[in-house]
Amino acid sequence: MSERTPDQAFARYVKLALVAFAACFIYFVVADIRMPMTPQARVYHQVTQISPQLNGPIIKVLVSNNQHVKKGQVLFEIDDTPYNIALEKAQIELANVAQENAQIDAQVDAMKARIAAATAILVERKNEYQRLNTLIKSNVVSQQDVDKANAQLQSAEADLSALKAELNLQIVARGESGKRNLKYREARNALKRAELNLAYTRIKAPHEGIMANMQVTKGTYAKQSVPLASVVDNKLDLVADFREKSLTSVEKGVRAKVVFDAIPGKVFAAQVEDFEAGVSDGQLSANGTLATVEKSNRWVRDAQRQRVHISLNESEAPLNRLTSGARATVQIVPNNPIESFVANVQIRFISLLHYIY
Repeated sequence: MSERTPDQAFARYVKLALVAFAACFIYFVVADIRMPMTPQARVYHQVTQISPQLNGPIIKVLVSNNQHVKKGQVLFEIDDTPYNIALEKAQIELANVAQENAQIDAQVDAMKARIAAATAILVERKNEYQRLNTLIKSNVVSQQDVDKANAQLQSAEADLSALKAELNLQIVARGESGKRNLKYREARNALKRAELNLAYTRIKAPHEGIMANMQVTKGTYAKQSVPLASVVDNKLDLVADFREKSLTSVEKGVRAKVVFDAIPGKVFAAQVEDFEAGVSDGQLSANGTLATVEKSNRWVRDAQRQRVHISLNESEAPLNRLTSGARATVQIVPNNPIESFVANVQIRFISLLHYIY
């Protein structure tokens, strides 16, 4: 058998390279649809900004940066002197309202007693007038006595009407009785607001987590709604961005494998938890302007990616080192045995590469 000439050897190598390229091309096209993988995955933790509800100098800092805190744990304390004064003032105002209402109630009772007395006098004047008006026909009394009795009757009626009007004024001023009284409710609400403000001087952790980005020292002046620090939740949220066409056969509950850059060589079992409803590129703002047309000079545009939430099946013990923003690679594992085997080989190869980069 004759040896190949250099030209024939070169042609053979070219053919082998073309076959290898075609095989790789077909493999990547099929793999991207049947067992998609993405390095565009990231760990997120819920981050809650700690902002005071009121103003004042901080007199106590009870935690440090990167310290683990529990829900409800006191983090900082604001000087409560002015808020204690405001609370005492609200308590005094509530007591004053109760005292004023008691005085009005006493005045109402006194007014009712005066009305009862005036009613008795009116009855007496009316009877006297009727008696004298009967006797005048017999010339026993004079017309002057009858006129005098009539005047006294009208005066008694006027006095009774005036007392009833004054009683109505007292009742209107008093309002409803008990805790439904308007002034009492206003004073009670002011007291509750003062108590709430006093409670706000102790800034507490909204949930369990780790303190981060603390810029607080004793003497720092806290301003309402201005963040002082953040609490990073321990629970992580893993999101992965896949190309749209890669998600054609992916559904909720599909198995997945995850490797993290921070934990090389370790493969974590996971599953698809949920799909995002959309991305910011698909959001239209009703701002009154004309539509912005997307411009691209490329013949083949970049593929759109969709966000998928991944839930890990492993215990959280080895995942404590993953900070918010940690990068990961997610491999979807299909049910087909052959495809599942290839997917596991792919993700384990990636996990080994993380020892290098």
